[in-house]
Amino acid sequence: MAEFYLVRHGQASFGAKNYDNLSQLGHQQARWLGEYFKARDLTFTELYRGDMQRHAQTAEGIVSGLGQSLKTKVHTGFNEFDFEKVGRGYLAANPDKALPDKPKPADFYRLLKLAMYAWSQGEIEPTQLQETWAEFQSRVKQALSEVCAQNQRKPTLIVSSGGAIAMLMSLVLGADAKQVIELNMQIRNTSISHFYFSQDAVRLASFNNIPHLDHPDRLDAITFS
Repeated sequence: MAEFYLVRHGQASFGAKNYDNLSQLGHQQARWLGEYFKARDLTFTELYRGDMQRHAQTAEGIVSGLGQSLKTKVHTGFNEFDFEKVGRGYLAANPDKALPDKPKPADFYRLLKLAMYAWSQGEIEPTQLQETWAEFQSRVKQALSEVCAQNQRKPTLIVSSGGAIAMLMSLVLGADAKQVIELNMQIRNTSISHFYFSQDAVRLASFNNIPHLDHPDRLDAITFS
């Protein structure tokens, strides 16, 4: 069977004006992952990524650590959903759920879970959204299908975002919207999920692993944003 490794981007700039930009730690996480692949003597046929800045930066860091040039394909199906529009659309109908004046990360995640579930149930006015839940699911499915249409001897590497990875997981495992949301909250920066696939099926081998960060001196480098 063929295989692919699905990687979430490195830590982005949570709370900054431009979230779509890796933090200094995010760049380091990506390089460490590339170095891990190199130490494992893992080589890849090609690299797929979304077209967001954090995807490009993560891919660059991995390739730098890996020391291997990779043919890169950009596919917007691996982009994150617009969580800002989903959140604003939810709050337009539920102003009582607004964040406090000085929100903590836990407040943001609480709101995101509520907003994502409302979005999945069609409870947010479509004109306030970039895409519906069904459209999000469809584009992730299309991206997955394109990868699985390849017949490569070596693994394919994919760099994406938490929401898209969770949606892809749901397509493979038959998970419902609530499980997509819970998976989204668990996915760590530069974590690896490993899949095998054939013409007939996609099978999950491992999920959300961070072997490149599983060292006593790197535990503080494990992040979720």
